[in-house]
Amino acid sequence: MAFFTPDFLAFFRELAAQNNKEWFDANRKRYLAEVKEPFVGFVNRIISELSNTDDSYIDLEAKECIFRINRDIRFSKDKSPYKLFVSAVIAPDGKRSKGASGIYIEFGPEHLRIYAGLYAPDREMVAEVREQIVSGLEEFQAVYRRKDFLGFYGKVLGEKNKLLPAEWRSLAQEEPLLFNKQWYFYTERESEFIVSEELLKWVLDGYRIARPMIDFLNVKKL
Repeated sequence: MAFFTPDFLAFFRELAAQNNKEWFDANRKRYLAEVKEPFVGFVNRIISELSNTDDSYIDLEAKECIFRINRDIRFSKDKSPYKLFVSAVIAPDGKRSKGASGIYIEFGPEHLRIYAGLYAPDREMVAEVREQIVSGLEEFQAVYRRKDFLGFYGKVLGEKNKLLPAEWRSLAQEEPLLFNKQWYFYTERESEFIVSEELLKWVLDGYRIARPMIDFLNVKKL
């Protein structure tokens, strides 16, 4: 089953050329029919599928996961009022989720992406993840070296610190990801994949493959 039509991409390509309130208001019904409503249905379907095996998703609704299309322009030089993509956090607490607890999806005319991991952990969380890596090094390496993870996401990304506590420096030679202060990963498809009947399977596969790393990085269990 395809959730979207080519009009999804056409809407955003036209919005990119006329990113203003007047154009958006004139095309609001089109936005609702071709973008928002299909995306809400898609996110609800993912939630439904995940709730079959994870009770923490049972009461979740798409509206708790989906970000507004309006941009926050208060502190931006770019005053374009609308994003050129739709996005959602699919996790037990939706957009309120903290730490590593689900996936983030972003669909637009340039690409479709699935992200997971830790993108903006605070200093305390960074320290806790490093402790988790030190105490569970073999588990950590086994997770990100899995064939399905490497094939789908490739590698763990993130900014790094130049220095570590002295007691970890030798271990960091074996595991450079100890230097990280972010641990995230993503995959992408061409934008035309939005109309594919395989889109749902791709996102669900992305969640399934990411889950072992999500569980490892989830510092709430520490």
